[in-house]
Amino acid sequence: TQLPIEEVIPGLKEKLIGSNTVILQAPPGAGKSTFLPLQLLNESWLKGKKILMLEPRRLAARTVAARLASLLEEEVGETIGYRIRFEKKVSDKTKLEILTEGILTRMLQDDNSLENIGLIIFDEFHERSIHADLALAICREIQSVLRNDLRILIMSATLDGEKLSSLLNNAPIITSKGRQHPITFHYTGNDEQTPIHLQVSRIIRRALSENKGDILAFLPGAGEISRVAEDLDKEKVNGNVVPLFGDLSIQKQQEAIMPDKYGNRKIVLATSIAETSLTIEGITVVVDCGYSRVPRFDPASGLTKLQTIRVTKDAADQRAGRAGRLGPGVCYRLWTEGYNHHLIPHRSPEIEESDLASLVLEVAKWNSGNIFEMAWITPPPRGAVAQAKELLGEIGAFENDRITEKGKAILKFPAHPRIANMILSAEENGKGELAADIAALLEERDPLERGKSVDLALRIELLNKWRKKERVNADSRRLEQINRSAENWKRLLKNKNNKAFSHYDCGELIAHIFPERVAKKIGPNKYRLANGKVGVIPENDELTHEEYIAVANLDAGQKGEAKIFLAAALDENVLRDIAVKKRISEWDEKKGELNVSTEWRVGEIILQRTPEKNIPAEERIPLLIEAIKKDPQGMLRWNNEFREMQKRVMSLRKWNAVTSGASVTSSASRDEFPDLSDEHLIATMEEWLSPYLENVRRKEDMLKIDLYAIHFSSILYQLQKMIDELAPEKIEVPSGSFIRLEYFSDGKTPVLAVRLQELFGMLQTPAINNGKMKLMIHLLSPAYRPVQVTQDLESFWKNTYTDVRKDLRSRYPKHSWPEDPYTAKAVRGVKRK
Repeated sequence: TQLPIEEVIPGLKEKLIGSNTVILQAPPGAGKSTFLPLQLLNESWLKGKKILMLEPRRLAARTVAARLASLLEEEVGETIGYRIRFEKKVSDKTKLEILTEGILTRMLQDDNSLENIGLIIFDEFHERSIHADLALAICREIQSVLRNDLRILIMSATLDGEKLSSLLNNAPIITSKGRQHPITFHYTGNDEQTPIHLQVSRIIRRALSENKGDILAFLPGAGEISRVAEDLDKEKVNGNVVPLFGDLSIQKQQEAIMPDKYGNRKIVLATSIAETSLTIEGITVVVDCGYSRVPRFDPASGLTKLQTIRVTKDAADQRAGRAGRLGPGVCYRLWTEGYNHHLIPHRSPEIEESDLASLVLEVAKWNSGNIFEMAWITPPPRGAVAQAKELLGEIGAFENDRITEKGKAILKFPAHPRIANMILSAEENGKGELAADIAALLEERDPLERGKSVDLALRIELLNKWRKKERVNADSRRLEQINRSAENWKRLLKNKNNKAFSHYDCGELIAHIFPERVAKKIGPNKYRLANGKVGVIPENDELTHEEYIAVANLDAGQKGEAKIFLAAALDENVLRDIAVKKRISEWDEKKGELNVSTEWRVGEIILQRTPEKNIPAEERIPLLIEAIKKDPQGMLRWNNEFREMQKRVMSLRKWNAVTSGASVTSSASRDEFPDLSDEHLIATMEEWLSPYLENVRRKEDMLKIDLYAIHFSSILYQLQKMIDELAPEKIEVPSGSFIRLEYFSDGKTPVLAVRLQELFGMLQTPAINNGKMKLMIHLLSPAYRPVQVTQDLESFWKNTYTDVRKDLRSRYPKHSWPEDPYTAKAVRGVKRK
């Protein structure tokens, strides 16, 4: 049967003749991965060179290679070959290689002109893996500088072609309509009360009864797949239940992909791995839980953790498309039809949410220039790049924005730089095989059930017992996978002379991977990590007896505490070897005193502290000043006497247009008043406060400092006298009382608050500052309550006093209320008998 892609192949070939970059949009099942590459093998512009095709997953790379080879009636490794991590099948005859994306990056590093390559195909590019983005950026540089004849073909089923084309110099787009059969959708709703595996099990049983053909169910991860398989096994459903996820053996993966050899109905329980180029035979029904599990990098913790997220619209469409490849299909979606319209259109590029340590190191080796000058489809976030450079610097792979020799050695290992650094360091010390086992344990699934033990060394012991055919209380299938992965690592080792491993060796190697996660015990089951976080181990775990541990796996934590899932005991001497000597000079806010000490520490872990008692004044006084500036109001006693003087002086500066740079001299003029504002005093604290800090050690000593005495004594006598004349603290009123004036730092009119009876006979409003500033008089009742506010006393007596007298006379009969306030005698209290 003719494949849909065949209709567009002539047009595609034509575009590849005239353009070095082309975009192909083709739906699932069109034949873009399993047919098209063969049709390009003999194009004249290839000039006998190879084609490389990138697949985002190992399973897809193997399967696509096998399919293409079968069409040529050959074995894989002849015309068609593949390369994945730790495995390859290629020969001198190979013209088309299927690669996983990290493999291409290493090929580019080894041969930066790709002289023997004519075309690179990026399949399933919509997944936007970090390796695909990096490889594309490098290939574009090769095109622009070295190889204008190098072709790039970008293929996807759910790609925003127009947007991508605009980012690729308006690369031409070829679109295949495909041959998608109609799909009937059933929206079952989202039941948040029922676990996802129970919902999927229920829908699978319904689908079996309502439809014919095989079923493909999408689940977030292997855990949910296992639980659904158990549920269906208990129900004895009529069908062969097979899992499909990345950690399965090749044999098990092929069992899921191929038709059941006995002709039974097949129920494939898969992760998002089944969204890609894989063609799973016989599928007519899809059950989509609506979730996927993806790695997300947390810059705050430096951890990459798996998050379960809602599926995006493009991924949901791809999943559903699996049901319509052979004929009309059915898709059950575990959400509502209304919610379907609110799904996010496209998945986020991995480069925006990933740990960028490997990418930064790869770019540093590729070109020592600026990472942000490369031709990215999506530029990497600057914060994540900075964090990656910091980590690479800590492990010696990066220095002065350039890759080191150690960094180049790290890149030869197909692993995260942390893991590669650990293997290299261990190999030098005769612990390479142990490092290989640890690397495998960290990358593969845990052979122990969560909650059994946190100790990594226990897993190493179980692995070695399993190798000796001894009985172990662990998942044998996972141990087998771990052993296979470890053997792959060991083949890369140069030094085969390995020592027997001791109690603390695992912790030492983990400390090489995660130096920021070495930890010291601070409670019965709590540990302080070097990065400042607090980690918690189950209370009954044997590892809680260790004073120091190195943490391999933990979550981001809640309420400031992270759960530790995997760790190993650590010898304190290892910490002392990597500890840094640091002299600490700081103000202890809790104790209210200076803390100067010498510490040996690893990050936030203090191994030893020696306090210093006699701190030289030249060091102590600047530390005290710094502490005061952080909290000037709390560290100094700004008493009322000082505040009143401050308000008077600042008012005079305002009223007399004082220049801020004026200084006080013995021949002070009226314009020369000191700046006593809080802002100025804090800014110039070193100048006026330092002499008074000679004997200060604690906060209590600071609070004894008399700010009024310091600043009043610094003002020359003539100026003190002038301040008292121009802005007196008190003024005398007709009753003979001396009433305190209220001043304001912003120069607002001062207030004279006085009882009305004490001003009888005063005709004019009193003024200060050489008569330039009339006071604001707050006239008070005998009970000191406000009666009137005025700056025109004469007007008050003439126009308002009569009404006030009438209103208050009956309420305060014992007090004086004369008819004529001009001639009446002022009194302080009640009328005299």
